[in-house]
Amino acid sequence: MIGQGLQHTALLGWRKILGYTFQDRRFLEESLTHRSLMNEIPESGRRDNERLEFLGDAVLGLVIAEWVMQAYPQELEGELTRLRSALVKERKLAEVARGLKLGEFLYLGKGEEQVEGRGKRWMLADAFEAIVGAIYLDGGLETVRGFVRRTFGALLEEARTNQRLLTDAKTRLQE
Repeated sequence: MIGQGLQHTALLGWRKILGYTFQDRRFLEESLTHRSLMNEIPESGRRDNERLEFLGDAVLGLVIAEWVMQAYPQELEGELTRLRSALVKERKLAEVARGLKLGEFLYLGKGEEQVEGRGKRWMLADAFEAIVGAIYLDGGLETVRGFVRRTFGALLEEARTNQRLLTDAKTRLQE
């Protein structure tokens, strides 16, 4: 396995960072493996994180939509959609990933290392979605629901406040 996979100390660090212990650490390793590494060092049985990213995107959208509906039961569909969109957009996901120091743990190819791939917004957002997909597969919906709520914390109320400020400014301009 590339670099013998995640070392024991890194696994302990991830348990603290994520608040979750993977039953099958291969999910975690896959979620952190960028395709640039696989292009350079193809390894039998190892995959990049794109499939987990695909799944994580859908799971994250579901969990955030559910959370927004529960948090704001009086809001109309349009406002709920804006709130969900504000939380799952690339910029916000990258911000959350930076808070988790996700970039430090990515398995990247030499080319991505040279162009500072660890700090690229899109790469961090994709890796975060892959982590969500990995937690879902390893621990189930209830587990990933808790992870997302812990990870996003106060961002839900921040998104609502920002959406209201934008709406109020637009309304004032129209008036």
